[in-house]
Parts: sequence; structure tokens; C-alpha cells
Amino acid sequence: MEIRQRAEKFENERLSPFATKSAFSKGRKVYEKPEDIRTCFQRDRDRIIHSKAFRRLMHKTQAFIFPDGDHYRTRLTHTLEVSQIARTLAVALNLNEDLTEAIALGHDLGHTPFGHLGERDLDAVSERGFCHNEQSVRVVEVIEKEGKGLNLSYEVIDGILNHRGSCSPSTLEGKIVQISDKIAYINHDIDDALRAGLLTVFDLPEESVSVLGQNTKKRINFLIRNIIENSAGKNDIVMDKKVKELLYKLRKFMFDYVYMGEELKRENDRVSGILKKLYYYYKNHFYKIPLEFRGHYKDDTYRELIICDYIAGMTDRFAMKVYSDLPPRG
Repeated sequence: MEIRQRAEKFENERLSPFATKSAFSKGRKVYEKPEDIRTCFQRDRDRIIHSKAFRRLMHKTQAFIFPDGDHYRTRLTHTLEVSQIARTLAVALNLNEDLTEAIALGHDLGHTPFGHLGERDLDAVSERGFCHNEQSVRVVEVIEKEGKGLNLSYEVIDGILNHRGSCSPSTLEGKIVQISDKIAYINHDIDDALRAGLLTVFDLPEESVSVLGQNTKKRINFLIRNIIENSAGKNDIVMDKKVKELLYKLRKFMFDYVYMGEELKRENDRVSGILKKLYYYYKNHFYKIPLEFRGHYKDDTYRELIICDYIAGMTDRFAMKVYSDLPPRG
């Protein structure tokens, strides 16, 4: 029996009846013969890790665009923290850890430079609109590997597409990533805001921290345990209603006092509109987009998509460099 077949047999015999088994994956858009070592979800995870888009996450903003220090989160460290939380939940609930990890590692591949500010900029100028979860799917289906895409499994694509709060993943593994994303960014953004001096622990909503925990480690452990206790044996991923309310109270606090606060507003003002200006520049100078990138597409019919794909793939520093090199407007 091949190594992959043994792994599939283990999944079929040991994982929860609600788990997604790799042997029963809905497959890929383009058929590929199964290999003898890795399951389909393990292959997907490895393809994501080795992708260019994954490497670029280290130079993309999480919450702080120009942090003064080396210990602030980036989009890459956020992704790894989501993966860690999600894998812990998957193992505890006896679900498919490989599928969970693949979705977690790929969920933000389509994020723009400058975080959600950059996403709003592209959404404002694009006639089709712009959402980073949809862009993450474009990255793995259209952009990576010189336009060939990664040809990931259906279940991984579904989890990446539906990781945003208003969406509904079709697998429990996808639902785990969805809630792990919130747990990660709320708590590590609090940690970074404390480090930056934007908050003190006494500013945080008292009811939330008294129940969930006084620091990042305690809150994450509490939330993980609560999800496990409320989801075990169920075909759903849920947390206690009151606990969820307290978590979202923390989230609202972060939006009111940090994400929309004066300090981050000053940071955001430094880059606000840059992606819009790049968009209009490339719309008028389409030939300036590198030929090797335009070559991913059969023709220039979808110029707007190509422009958004190119800009969204930039790192913060590359976007700043390109913007600073634009010719002055007369």
C-alpha cells in the first residue's frame, strides 16, 4: 500500500464522520493523477507554501503600514497565526488538519498592499469591484505559475473564497479557518496596538477581557477551548453565544479606537489613494505592465482585471517605489 493510501485509510477510519476525507475530494478543475506519497490536500498545502504570492505576504501590511519596530505582524505572520489556531481546532475536533492548513495558508494570498485600505482603494476604482477573498482565488487559479494556476482541490478553493465573515464555507475545515481568522486578527492587532502605545490594557472593554482573558495567550486559549466544547460531536463550528458577543465587542472596540483612530488615520493618509493612482496610470499606460505578466492572459480583453491583478500582487514597498517613480503630472 502506498504512503498516500495509508494516509487516506487512516483518515477514513479515524477522523470524525463530519470531517472532509481526502480520498473523497471533489477533485481539481484539471485532473491530475494522485501521487504515491501525499494526499491531495497535502499537495495543495505545499503548492501554496511554494507559491510566489505566499512569499510576498511577508512584505504586506496587516494593520500597521509603517511600524516602528521589527515585532509587528505582517500579512504572513497573520497567516501563520491563523494556521496555528485552525490546526489546533481541527486536531481537537478530529477534522482534516491538512485541508484546514491549506485553506488557512491560502486565505489571504490575494490581499493588496496596505491592507484593507488598499483593498478599499481598488474596490472604489474597479468597475467589477474588488474583494481580497475573490482575488485570493484568482491568485491560485489564474495568476500563479505564469498563468497556469496551482490547480488546487475544490475544497481548498471553497475555503479560501468563503473565509470572510458573511460567507458560508461548505466544509467544517473551512468554517474553522473562518473563525480562526477573526480570533487571530482581533487578538494580535490588540497586541500590536499595545506595543505601539495606542492602547493600554485598561482601555480594553472590561467585560470582554474579564471573561476572555487579560492577555493574548489567555484569550486565544479561552476561545479555542470554548469552540471545542461547543462544536464537539456536531456538524458545525460554533462558540457560546455570550462568548461570541464579547469577542465581537472587542472587534468593535478595535474598529472604533484603533483601525479608525487618529494614529492609524495619519498612517493611512500617507498611502491613501496610491493604489487608485496606480490603477489610473496603468489604465492609460497599459503597456507599462510587464509583458511577462500580461502574457498570463490570452488577450487584453480583460484589461481592468489584469491591472487589478498586477497592483494587488505588489508588496507595500514595491507599490511605494512604483508610485514614487511615476512621472509628474503636468
